[in-house]
Amino acid sequence: MLEGKRILLVIGGGIAAYKALDLIRRLRARGASVVPAMTQAAEQFVTPLSVSSLAGVEAHRALFDLTREAEMGHIQLSRAADLVVVVPATADLMAKMAGGHADDLPSTLLMATDKRVLIAPAMNVRMWEHPATQRNLRTLIADGVLVCGPDDGDMACGEFGPGRMAEPETIVAAIDAALSAGPLTGRRVLVTSGPTHEPIDPVRYIANRSSGAQGTALAEALRDLGAEVVFVTGPADAPRPTGARVIEVQSARDMLEAVDAALAPDAPAIDAAVFAAAVADWRVASASNSKIKKRPDGTTPALEFAENPDILRTVARRAEGRPGLVVGFAAETDDVIAHATAKRLRKGCDWIVANDVSPATGIMGGTENAVTLISDAGAEEWPRLTKTETARRLAARIAAHLTGPDHEDRGAA
Repeated sequence: MLEGKRILLVIGGGIAAYKALDLIRRLRARGASVVPAMTQAAEQFVTPLSVSSLAGVEAHRALFDLTREAEMGHIQLSRAADLVVVVPATADLMAKMAGGHADDLPSTLLMATDKRVLIAPAMNVRMWEHPATQRNLRTLIADGVLVCGPDDGDMACGEFGPGRMAEPETIVAAIDAALSAGPLTGRRVLVTSGPTHEPIDPVRYIANRSSGAQGTALAEALRDLGAEVVFVTGPADAPRPTGARVIEVQSARDMLEAVDAALAPDAPAIDAAVFAAAVADWRVASASNSKIKKRPDGTTPALEFAENPDILRTVARRAEGRPGLVVGFAAETDDVIAHATAKRLRKGCDWIVANDVSPATGIMGGTENAVTLISDAGAEEWPRLTKTETARRLAARIAAHLTGPDHEDRGAA
């Protein structure tokens, strides 16, 4: 898909700049040509010689270079590419882009281009979570900028959290998707994610250990295949997917209400629905409006539980407006395949993605997953993968199902 494509690669000044070297190698291996442009700060992390050697052309570095301007002005350079990619997109570069600054060659190229721009953010977790960065991110998305990552992970500074740049292979996939229509272009997919919080009183609630990472990864993988994603999430720790319509909810009943609204007759049709959320099975029947206090006599309050609505079953058994593909998740701790198989039949969904969330697996709240895809065709066990890769495989299967049997081989990859 990248054969003959021309990528203008803007390299920002962050420790993740070293990954740009691997990205150049991967892009050229797939037939793309790469024209690099470096910020001055980028040269503190990777040398222009290394970048130029891998790209096969000299890296552009200075805005006021008479020789360069005579041979190819920065306006022409910014428009000769099929896609502009910023790796890493530092907090400073994102701020410049959002504010429309053009005080060096890379920022001027980004202002002058008439092509699509894809950024791969990378920075310290606190910088990523800072209101200014999140405000700039929203501005860039509204401007049509595509975003790949960031991932959760260990930082060079020793901290852990969102802000780690996406791996080169993930960025290549995002570039591929940006330069192609994508098999899910024109399709709408609903994804639920995260835990639900069921109130006991205004202070306390019932919850579970779901981080929402798998749901976010799945929404981003479907987005990268061209889908319009409606993302309904409980109060998850994971960052929300960029490029999706995000609907925040708290309880299971809130989530059902949001799902029903997305599937309403007057709403655009949903082609597939994936229920990755870890919805609480029960709630407190009569949550207190005031904080429950300790009793002087030492007795404990009795909590009466009520069963929550079964969102997956409700949607899977809809008489009207049922999505063409309904996928559930089954988080189990024992007899995983047997329980998940029975759940699929009981709920009436098309597929169940089963996984073992016993504490020893580290899957619930972790960065990896090991799933078995259960359908009418049987149970297919997948190897343990990152949640990003698991999401990409499942998204490919969904695309194959929705676009017909001619795509099955690609979907199984």
